[in-house]
Amino acid sequence: MTWKHILKTSLTGLSTNRSRSFLTILGIVIGITAIMLVVSLGAGAQELILGQIQGLGTNTIIVTPGREPTGPSDSAQMFSDSLKDRDIKELSKPANVPSLKVLMPLMAGADFASYGSDVYQVSIFGGTELIFDIFDSKIAQGDPFGLEDVTGRADVAVIGSKVADHLFENESALGKKVKLKGRNLKVVAVLEKSGGGSLFSFDEAVVVPYTTARDYMMGIKYYHHFVIQAKTDGEVGATAEDVRTTLREAHGITDQSKDDFYVQTQEDLAKRLSTITNALTYFLVAVASIALFVGGVGIMNIMLVAVTERTREIGLRKALGATDRDILAQFLLEAVLLTAIGGIIGIILGSTMAIAVALGLSKGLGVNWTYVFPWGGALLGLGVSALIGLIFGGYPARQASKKSPIEALRYE
Repeated sequence: MTWKHILKTSLTGLSTNRSRSFLTILGIVIGITAIMLVVSLGAGAQELILGQIQGLGTNTIIVTPGREPTGPSDSAQMFSDSLKDRDIKELSKPANVPSLKVLMPLMAGADFASYGSDVYQVSIFGGTELIFDIFDSKIAQGDPFGLEDVTGRADVAVIGSKVADHLFENESALGKKVKLKGRNLKVVAVLEKSGGGSLFSFDEAVVVPYTTARDYMMGIKYYHHFVIQAKTDGEVGATAEDVRTTLREAHGITDQSKDDFYVQTQEDLAKRLSTITNALTYFLVAVASIALFVGGVGIMNIMLVAVTERTREIGLRKALGATDRDILAQFLLEAVLLTAIGGIIGIILGSTMAIAVALGLSKGLGVNWTYVFPWGGALLGLGVSALIGLIFGGYPARQASKKSPIEALRYE
């Protein structure tokens, strides 16, 4: 019997029981749909996050106090006080870091800001007058604080759009004073809305000079981060290494494993976040794959029922000259066709749902969430579905091929 005839016979067998065929592949459809949706949204999230990171500039370096965390046991290192004024002095020397362009101490915290009887929980950021350029934040109203405000520890603030909307509603925030951490801060500017999905959103933030935040609002003598920019993109690696060397000398560290700080470039941060998003995506794909296994078991059960129902057909075909191999090939091909069709339907349905979710997230979060077609997920789905057909369809097909033609013809 030729493969063309086997294919035709298999398609005829599947089309004869369309309802049963659809129910058979339902588990495969659900599993592939889930995989496509998860992989597509994971890729979209990764592009969004990486886009936000790149918005800082490829020449940006972040220095954080404490040992670089490698697990839960290192969480206490986040509260280290190792970055101080002496480090700024050493890093600012051209002899130590010749390719240094910008060095900005950064303070970060959270508290409740109030104006009159209105109270709103905000993030607090303290930086230099360059913080808005570094984080690519635009001013909607007013003028940001300047170098004089930083050196003079001025009680001034630039507030995010949501802070302005909540505390001041329809009135102008400029010139008004908000109370934060026991200080009355004059609002000198309001930032443009950056969107809820932005990685570095200042919408719910109050930005003040770092000197004001450090001395008056937080009462500490160290910094939460250093934000450093190299002169050119090509000097980022050398700058990061110079920063490490300078800080080790300033802290008296001779063993790199004893570092009380860690340095991250944008490339390092992008790789780390990519690893996290990929791991989460793979985990969700593994969970969704359970549906494929359940679908495979369902296919085996339905195929066994089909073999029993078509016993007389098998006997007749064998009496007309069909071999065990022909019967095996027919039922195995039916199983593969079922799962392949389920895979194709799952790919189409998963892609459609992913497009709808991407559009919904874009409008709901106000971000540019792009739809990414997961070619790897599609190929994986088709391959896995066909493999499931071979594995779970093999036993029923073998049972069909073993039937005796005489006994099959006698079957009622």
